[in-house]
Amino acid sequence: MSASATIPSQVGRSPWQDAWLRLRKNRLAVAGAGLVVAFALLCALGPLFAQSYQVQNLNLGAKGPSATHWLGTDTLGRDLLARILYGGRISLLVGLVASLVALLIGVTYGAVAGYAGGATDRVMMRGVDILYALPFTIFVILLMVFLKEPMQRFDAWLRNYELLGGRPFAELQGVGKVLLLFAAIGAVEWLTMARIVRGQVLAIKQMDYIAAARTMGVGNGRIIFRHMVPNLLGPVIVYTSLTIPAVMLLESFLSFLGLGVEAPMSSLGTLIKDGAERMEEYWWLLVFPGGAFSLTLLALNFLGDGLRDALDVRTAKE
Repeated sequence: MSASATIPSQVGRSPWQDAWLRLRKNRLAVAGAGLVVAFALLCALGPLFAQSYQVQNLNLGAKGPSATHWLGTDTLGRDLLARILYGGRISLLVGLVASLVALLIGVTYGAVAGYAGGATDRVMMRGVDILYALPFTIFVILLMVFLKEPMQRFDAWLRNYELLGGRPFAELQGVGKVLLLFAAIGAVEWLTMARIVRGQVLAIKQMDYIAAARTMGVGNGRIIFRHMVPNLLGPVIVYTSLTIPAVMLLESFLSFLGLGVEAPMSSLGTLIKDGAERMEEYWWLLVFPGGAFSLTLLALNFLGDGLRDALDVRTAKE
């Protein structure tokens, strides 16, 4: 009998498969992922079936939950469920896109700084230190004030562009403010990502396969983005998953300051702001948007913690 017949074959697993198995065993992370996906689907598809978030009924006014309006109506008679679903769409979009902007800037900046080393690295990272010294919120507010006029001109151009015309075009009103939120928040959230990536690159560039690539004449850009960045996906994915709830919180705070999206558009932050101003009279205007926002942030944090544990090499060895 051959040796191959007596020894059972074992199929090896890649590190990503091991991480997936560890993630599946984390019940809180799985529950968090399920809640995030369910809420995202509701926000994406719900407004197609729910009442329009813009339709007003001044005769109805603010009414509590009922069979017609499950979560009640606001002071203008607009369905609160529809506004929460639409506001959740905006909040998730701001969190995701601004985090991707921070991801793109932070990974590129940190990888270049770490790989270049020497004086280039010192100058680039001192720039990061200077930006860290500035209060994030004030920096975002300054960016939004500085870019407010170009975004207003963009919205005015949309309003005057008659070729689009009709109701579908009306849905684009205020999109300039949303784009401004993407740019402003993404412009400050990349700093920690740059530091994380730089630290990883400083270790990776000493490895043998990087030296072999240099010996073969591979260009610096290809070494960074073809050989180094793919090996950084673990920490990058973890930090990005934890950045999304932080960005959503920052957007909510900006909405409290009146710097969020403009009416008739809404985000969960603006709904919470409006509810907080009238919470003594109309409790549902604060409880339901605040509950949806808190549950979403909790689920995102559970998912981020689960990804961190699943992708941690030290956890894999235990």
